Amino acid sequence: MFTTFEVSNADDCFLGKTLLANAMVEETGAHIVSINGPEIMARKGGESEANLRQAFEEAIKHAPSIIFMDELDSIAPKRDSAQGETEKRIVSQLLTLMDTLKPSSNVMVIGATNRPNVIESALRRPGRFDRELEIPIPDEEGRFEILQICTKDMELNDEVDLLQFSRDTHGYVGADLRQLCLEAALQCIRNNIEQLDVEKEAPLSEEELEVLVVNNEHFNHALQHTDPSTLRDNKVEVPDVKWVDIGGLEDTKRELQEMVRYPIEHRHLFEKFGMMASRGVLFYGPPGCGKTLMAKAIANECGANFISVKGPELLNAWFGGSEANVRDLFDKARAASPCILFFDEMDSIARARGGGGGGASETSDRVINQLLAEIDGVGSGKTLFIIGATNRPDILDPGLMRPGRLDQLIYIPLPDHASRVSIFKANLRKSPVADDITFEQLADVTDGFSGADITEICQRAAKNAIRDSITAEIERQKRVEDGELGQEEADALPDSVPCITRAHFEASMSKARRSVTPDIVAQYDEFQAKSKEQWDTNAEEGASLYDFDAAAAEQAREDALMEGLSEEGDIPAGDDSD
Repeated sequence: MFTTFEVSNADDCFLGKTLLANAMVEETGAHIVSINGPEIMARKGGESEANLRQAFEEAIKHAPSIIFMDELDSIAPKRDSAQGETEKRIVSQLLTLMDTLKPSSNVMVIGATNRPNVIESALRRPGRFDRELEIPIPDEEGRFEILQICTKDMELNDEVDLLQFSRDTHGYVGADLRQLCLEAALQCIRNNIEQLDVEKEAPLSEEELEVLVVNNEHFNHALQHTDPSTLRDNKVEVPDVKWVDIGGLEDTKRELQEMVRYPIEHRHLFEKFGMMASRGVLFYGPPGCGKTLMAKAIANECGANFISVKGPELLNAWFGGSEANVRDLFDKARAASPCILFFDEMDSIARARGGGGGGASETSDRVINQLLAEIDGVGSGKTLFIIGATNRPDILDPGLMRPGRLDQLIYIPLPDHASRVSIFKANLRKSPVADDITFEQLADVTDGFSGADITEICQRAAKNAIRDSITAEIERQKRVEDGELGQEEADALPDSVPCITRAHFEASMSKARRSVTPDIVAQYDEFQAKSKEQWDTNAEEGASLYDFDAAAAEQAREDALMEGLSEEGDIPAGDDSD
């Protein structure tokens, strides 16, 4: 079965760097000398350097040849950070051997590593490793070609669309795609194992193996059980949240789709109009209005990778550790682009700088500085979108909310009447509700309630119905035990609580509470008024909110007024003070 699918072990994975070096050896026909870090290490002093010299002598003797050093960082770390003298001597020996190679020796040295920043700096100069080639994470076209190679010997159903799967595997490297195909093949074997006699010693015939055909269901199963290897440290299981799970906020949903989905699905239009995609958005509003749920829904809808970060997770007890955590987080997000980086409760790590004091305050300032530097350093070729959520926007650092960073500020207010109806429908879409109560009636009596408050009302009403149903079942069983009813008669009785009734909702509303007070709403309205400049124009209803001609005329009137006051002596000429 494994031979049919050409499923091989991990040594044959498409790792990229090592495979590229091996392919070049096959194409050129040169002699290959492979050096792996642990193989040259020896117990006695001087033997490790001798092993390294022996490898170079063999390459020179059989020239033209290629010396391939896999995992170069393990044998050539930075000498100032090396822990033992052996590592330092090996690095010095390697530098000497590479300097002794002459251009006419016909020997090429190739190194491969996934940690270039820990390699000795002296190796990365012209004359030694003078060419540095980055093997990036494959794009959509590259993933499609890799999938074609991985599945060339597999029996695929005609409905399998490898191009679509290449679009759904953002951030996958070659080994991840190999594992995806392996998991799909294994799932195909699991589904057809009952039709195969795997207990017999004789190999299966070709007629028996014809049932092993991989289809879309097998690949979809594999997608659910494989993740990009670059995100395994930070991968978060995103709940299956969709737009239908979020009631109301239609304008916010549309704006989010334009900001997040358009740069991913319509990048060519952004290039056509010479526009950079927005880097981030900040959700702010009262607690329980759906900020976190909105971020998870947009990540699910657009199909991008999603990393959720809680503020305290980035903090470290050691000096510089918190900033290093921020850098590593952004490096992984860029490597897995397109990616959505979600900071929940952002006020916990991005408070305004210069708060005074020492210790924790200085650490917070350094984390903010690193966070701002990373947001500014997001490359134009990487699709990385940052979402922050907070219910305290007034204490955030102003530099975080300037244009070019989290420049889109979206206020998620308390739901209005139409939004409350949608929230009730979303929460109760799987629940049976009696005809004596309507969603409009529920929305009428929940003015000022947040989305979380409405969800609590629905859950408590369902809990009341469950309690009544359990009580009725106990009473029915008691009648059976007393001999009033037979078991068959009791089972034939209609359901006493078939749905959630008006009485259940009334009992739930009697314990309901508003978690957001009018004072809290007033604070958000005040912040919203400060964050947006209000233009006083004479535009008619339905016209644009900003008119260039009206603004220019207003500026001309102000200039004329200032010139008149200056001539009268009220304001000294040339005084630039405000």
